Amino acid sequence: YAQKKTTLSSEIYGYKQEMVYYDCLQSPAITAEFHNNPGEQFTYSFTPQFSPVVMLINGRTEVLMNAGDSLHVVLRQEGKQIQLTFSGAERAVAANRLRQELRQIHRQLNFKSQLLSCAALDIKPQKRIEDARTLLEKLKELVAKSKDVADPQLVTYIEAEQEAMSYMSFVEYPKMYAEVRHVAIEDQGIGDYWKLMDGVKLRDDAVSLSCPDYTSFLIRYCFFAQEKKAMEAGQTYVMPDKLETMYEALAKFYTGTQRDAALYMLLCNFIRNGKQIERVLPLVKEYKEKYNRNAAYTSVLDSLLQ
Repeated sequence: YAQKKTTLSSEIYGYKQEMVYYDCLQSPAITAEFHNNPGEQFTYSFTPQFSPVVMLINGRTEVLMNAGDSLHVVLRQEGKQIQLTFSGAERAVAANRLRQELRQIHRQLNFKSQLLSCAALDIKPQKRIEDARTLLEKLKELVAKSKDVADPQLVTYIEAEQEAMSYMSFVEYPKMYAEVRHVAIEDQGIGDYWKLMDGVKLRDDAVSLSCPDYTSFLIRYCFFAQEKKAMEAGQTYVMPDKLETMYEALAKFYTGTQRDAALYMLLCNFIRNGKQIERVLPLVKEYKEKYNRNAAYTSVLDSLLQ
């Protein structure tokens, strides 16, 4: 993607802070800041290490882009509400509108992105799982409607993102609800917990694996699958909770691009946590020597460790 200049520009109204910030979800080196002048155009050109990328404006507004896209966004902020108008690369504009439509369905269903908030609000696992299935159906409909106008790579990214959110609701939420609300999984009215992921095919393409939500889901799915296997063999499974044992479990469970992405995400998360960084160094070394396939991953790890 090094040759593909990518440009994000925006006009922002109703935003009260002094500075406007752009940050890339995939690559911390891609970042810009501007003095906030309402009505002024804030333009930033960059060469992405990944494609697609999600650019964050002021930490809240997400813009999905492919390498080489030029997108303009008008943000109008009234209180907590933000209205967005996209223009520029037509197929990218269509994909961002598709993403906005999905977010609108999230709001209608009160489908929160944080599972812990759901447990705090006592959203029942049965409802969460039903809503996750509804969203996957709506996603299919929206994708079918926009397949001739939206960028196919960006659509794949959106599918991976939504699947990750829905599948995390299947594998993580019943367990979390049982811990927080003290209702055993078998009493939650969700049927057989171990069958919720039956028939799901895990993604291994580069576009889906560029989605941090999807690679985070892969990490969690590894432990779900291992626990299911142990349960079927009548054994007790203890989920790894240390960096080293999680790394080892992922390295054994996955192969190829899935292993590369899952280990990368695990290492990134630990480094960003900023504690006991010395523990991660031998694992980063081993990862680079044995498992790394995507050069952009090592570039990001190196920049995070500096």
